[in-house]
Amino acid sequence: MELRRLGPLGEEKPALVSDGVTYRLESLTDDITGAFLSGGGIEKAAAALAAGDLSVWEGAEGERIGAPIARPEAVICIGQNYAEHAAESGAEPPSTPIVFFKHPNTVVGPYDEVPIPPRATKVDWEVELGVVIGRRASYLKDEQEALDAIAGYVTSHDVSERDFQIAESGGQWSKGKCAENFNPVGPSLVPAVEVEPQALRLWSRVNGEARQDSTTSDMIFTVAQLVHHLSQYMVLSPGDLINTGTPQGVALSGRFPYLTDGDVVEMGIEGLGEQRSVFVQR
Repeated sequence: MELRRLGPLGEEKPALVSDGVTYRLESLTDDITGAFLSGGGIEKAAAALAAGDLSVWEGAEGERIGAPIARPEAVICIGQNYAEHAAESGAEPPSTPIVFFKHPNTVVGPYDEVPIPPRATKVDWEVELGVVIGRRASYLKDEQEALDAIAGYVTSHDVSERDFQIAESGGQWSKGKCAENFNPVGPSLVPAVEVEPQALRLWSRVNGEARQDSTTSDMIFTVAQLVHHLSQYMVLSPGDLINTGTPQGVALSGRFPYLTDGDVVEMGIEGLGEQRSVFVQR
């Protein structure tokens, strides 16, 4: 079962996809929001599907696919969380999670264009496992409680401008992470009960050429550890998105050129779906 949001930007409607068939969810909710998730929305949607209470969305294949969650209150990101990526960045593996933030308005659909900002010269791609919080989480007592707070998982693209992130900003990472459309998400939100987060293959390509190819088993800090850790420092709200870090194979390594006008980035995560973003010079 997958949850999606379909329709023009700002007018998306909730949908459920099962066995290749798309169903409307408007009988249950106006949107895939934090309130829907924390109110048992995924379980209610599954029950309605099993009971045959959902209507088929005719023509769904022609609709734009938006981000599978309505704008989250927060987008929390983890840096250098894959051992091989830390190594290619020339850094020692972190002993505690590196935390930074993206503006929530960076979240867009998995096929939307990504503008390259004026003055940008080092725009980079990063495929990441995205964690969507399902209930208010603060001072969680252990990793099991952390896993219980997760609604589901998404494919997330943490686009970065490395000069803005590192050099020009003096090391304030969020400055290189918050440009327009710098976080394509989706196509689907897959319920947590259907996903083993530490055993997923994730990959990316630029103009058809392989860039990243790894698995979440290379994470330094697991999903459970990250959610538990973050909850000790901030309140996680339903619908919040956590980007859990990217594997090796990015342009920052020096092995590949940065993105320029017209470049196409494709990426995906096993069981969560694929994206395709065209980068266009502002």
